[in-house]
Amino acid sequence: MSNGRIAQVRLGTGGPLVGVQGLGCMGMSEFYGDTDQEGARDTLEAALEAGVTLFDTADAYGRGANEEFLAPFFGAHRDEITLATKFAIERTDDPQYRALRNDPAYIRQAVEDSLRRLRTEVIDLYYMHRRDPAVPLAESVGAMAELVEQGKVKHLGLSEVTGAELREAHAVHPIAALQSEWSLFSRDVERSAVGAAAELGVAFVPYSPLGRGFLTGAFADAGRDLSEGDFRRYQPRFTGDNARANAALLEPVHKIASAHGVTAGQVALAWVQQRAEVHSLAVVPIPGTRNAGRLLENVGATRLTLTEDELARLEPIAALVAGDRYPDMSSTSVAREG
Repeated sequence: MSNGRIAQVRLGTGGPLVGVQGLGCMGMSEFYGDTDQEGARDTLEAALEAGVTLFDTADAYGRGANEEFLAPFFGAHRDEITLATKFAIERTDDPQYRALRNDPAYIRQAVEDSLRRLRTEVIDLYYMHRRDPAVPLAESVGAMAELVEQGKVKHLGLSEVTGAELREAHAVHPIAALQSEWSLFSRDVERSAVGAAAELGVAFVPYSPLGRGFLTGAFADAGRDLSEGDFRRYQPRFTGDNARANAALLEPVHKIASAHGVTAGQVALAWVQQRAEVHSLAVVPIPGTRNAGRLLENVGATRLTLTEDELARLEPIAALVAGDRYPDMSSTSVAREG
């Protein structure tokens, strides 16, 4: 693998050109323990220097704190960056409270709040973070489309929807990107969403392409190896017997990494890129990190090509993974697959 800026790909038929790998910024404010804010800012700058131009946040991350943290960086590099944020997960001062909101009134208020926190007049890519089946999808996407007409949003995205839901939404207004979990450990999206995205020309933005870090081999049991403030300690796949069983599944990943002289995480990211090619799909994984060194490692994966034999050795892993992605899967696309 050589050094240099990464290649670019277009988000949707008429969307922006972005680097083929983006950056998930959630962990810079919440969920993965304490954050070194200065180090996180250095990571943002290193990402842009490497050609990463899609930066992903949400109003739910830190209850708006993540958008506020990113605002100065976005302001300094506004013309170079594709800014993505999301609405739909309502939070309050009660740390346990979560509610899904897809109603038009909430959407209109949410975008104003995000614009204020981000200190910008327009959001490049605005996602529905989660789907609330109680609200008609056409009603929600219609409200999002109004934001495009008003110049507050440039492009629309969805997260954790099925193929049928993506088609329904796309008929109301063009969807530029679909963001859902996709990795060696999580391939639910291949049931219907991936095919629909390819058919419609919608780009796919895999979140947690490193299985929330598990695919790097950095920890074997979240409950034992991670800090108290890390939400992975309570995810079914990453603790106890599940964690031990899943760690054993990484053996071929480590062997392939050794053969190429790369890391396990780079193998996992390269798999996502090449799996998308099988489906003739534009893909922009958004691995999250707060560390500039890890960021450059992740970017290096865009220049790694796995052989057909190596891809075949990795193929069985997802079917053998123990445990669900979340303790409660009700708001994911899996719950609504026919």
